[in-house]
This record gives sequence, structure tokens and C-alpha cells, in this order.
Amino acid sequence: MGKELRCGYTTGSCAAAGVKAALHFYQTGIVLDAVEVTSPAGDQKIAVPVEKVDQLGPARFQAVVIKDGGDDIDVTHGTLIAAEVAITAAGSRIITGGRGVGVVTRAGLSVPVGKAAINPGPVKMIERVLEEMLSPSQGVCVTIHVPDGEALAVHTLNPMLGIEGGISIIGTDGIVRPMSEDAFKESLVPQLRVIHAAGSTAALLTPGKIGLNLAVQQYGLSAGVIAQTSNFIGYLLEQAAEVGLTEILLFGHAGKLIKVSGGIFNTHSHIADARQEILAAYLARLGAKQSLVELVLSANTTEAVLSAIESAGLGSVFNLLAQKASARAVQHVKGRLAVGTAILALDGRLLGYDAEAERIGEKLGWKPKSLLRG
Repeated sequence: MGKELRCGYTTGSCAAAGVKAALHFYQTGIVLDAVEVTSPAGDQKIAVPVEKVDQLGPARFQAVVIKDGGDDIDVTHGTLIAAEVAITAAGSRIITGGRGVGVVTRAGLSVPVGKAAINPGPVKMIERVLEEMLSPSQGVCVTIHVPDGEALAVHTLNPMLGIEGGISIIGTDGIVRPMSEDAFKESLVPQLRVIHAAGSTAALLTPGKIGLNLAVQQYGLSAGVIAQTSNFIGYLLEQAAEVGLTEILLFGHAGKLIKVSGGIFNTHSHIADARQEILAAYLARLGAKQSLVELVLSANTTEAVLSAIESAGLGSVFNLLAQKASARAVQHVKGRLAVGTAILALDGRLLGYDAEAERIGEKLGWKPKSLLRG
């Protein structure tokens, strides 16, 4: 029997815990080693260790918490999250972000444009702490700081979501549950909402940063119409239709998109890895010699056989695979989207595409030397 995986706590829980520890010190002069905060739904108590508490001024206090992601370690694991509270005479209560907390610059997220990227769940947790610990007449300004937030943000989806200057303070239920595939998939969906909220009905979906970088740096597409899918191409296609997008360009390396040609919509290798079999079958359909088919079937990667395919004059196989990937994608979403596919090599060379990719690509605003005509 495997080891039981350890849960952690979200950046939102860290922020709320910092607020509680700072207010407790203000009221009692006692520094707590840990505090309990309540989940956004109000159905769970979450114990969070406190690293340190300081007095910054006559009515200003700060507590620091170290983010612990449990066994679901992400980029924020081990990050310092500081909650600064300033007691005011007025009755207003402000919750905002300071250094290292991003600011929302694009519509479509759960936080309005111009506001600190502190999601509704953490705000609810902090508000509950304020209600518990302050009288109705006491005012307070809460500022959340993440000293390393700006550097960490480049390793998140925040730049694509239009969140600038730092990370987001997040957490739907306050607990980080290890290895939650559903939570990770859901974290990808805001990219689509932001694209749609900006007025676009079309988007480019790419599995990861390689495709993103090629699209932006090599072909001049706007990052504002691009969403990363990770391995969950099928799920992001479904969600694209749900948020109101109507046209999708699948764009990426042959190793991922060939799988879609075979009807594989979770492209992680532990789910299915039939790249070489699918490629070999379509090459055989085009009349490839048995030696080439056998070479493809025995290869470790798609990239390794590209030169052999091109030397045999069968590069058109990638156009055929692109057409099939698009057809499979349309079938997957039951006709709710128009889909085109563009298949690339690792160096960014266009290997194949279909007519829908060309049409949708033009809507996405490619430069004159475009992906399809360059």
C-alpha cells in the first residue's frame, strides 16, 4: 500500500492566517506559532503555522506565513506570504495586494480589472477573520505581500491571463489536495474566459510553452488569443465551447497533435502513446515502403523520423493528420466548434495544416510572413 499523500494549504489560507496572527498580536501582544482559519465554505478549520509576527508602527502589524503545498508541490511552495494589517479609526475595511501580488488587467476573471489578484475564496476567509476579531466600529486595511511574487509569476499562467506584477492569492476551499488532476484542469480554463471577454470568438490552443513561444516569437501571434492545454486538449476544447468561443486552432508539436488524429484527447503518455502507430498507418495509406513504416514503428520519437519521411517525399502525411485531428476535435465537441490544426516540428517548421487552420489563423491576425504562408 502506497504512502498517504499529505495535504497542504493554499495561498489564500496563508493570507488569512497571517491576518489572524497579526490581529491577535495587536490585541494581546502574544505571538502565536499557528492559527486556525475557516475555509471559504465555512465547513472546515485549517491549521496554519506562523513564521513570525512584527509590529511595523503604532497601529500596523505584520505576520509571515510560509506556503506549504503538501505533496502537491507547485511554484509557490515554500514562498513567504506576509499579511500587513493597519488599524484605522474609520469603519471601512480594505483588502488589497502589495508587493508581489499581481494586478488584473484583462476582463474575464473572478476579480475586476484594476484590482489585486486576490480571488473571492481568500477574500471571504480574510473577511471572516476580520468579523471574528474586530468590533464593527473598527476599520482596517489589509495588504498581502509576496516578496518573491513577481519572479514566481513568470512560471505561472498569470502573464497569459493579464495578471501583471506578481502571483494570485487563490484557493477555492483553502486546502491543497495532492495530485488533483481535476483542480489542475480547472486552473487552465480562465485563459479561455479572458480570451472570450476580450471580444474574440477564436483562440489558439497549444499543449505547452514550446507551442506558445513559437506562436508568439516565431510567427508573431498575440499571446492574448493563446491558451495552453497541457495534456488536456479534449477538456479545453469542451470548455472553449462552454465559454462561448466558436473557432479553435490546434497548434503544436507533432508528438502531441498526432495523438489527437487518433482520437486521443488526454495526451499524457500514461494514458495513451500511439504516436508512431498512427503516423505509420497514415504513411502506409500514402504508399510508404515497408522499411519506412518499420522505421517509424521502431522510433522513440516523432522528431527522429521527420527527415526520413521528408526524404521519401511523404511530408504531405502531416496535412492528412492535421485534417484528421480537426475532424476528431469537431466530433469530440459534437460540432459546437470549428477546428483547424497546424502541426510543427520542434524547431518551429510547419509540417502540415488543413484549410480550417488557414482560415482561422487569418482571424487570429497572423503577420504577412505567417505560419501558413511563410
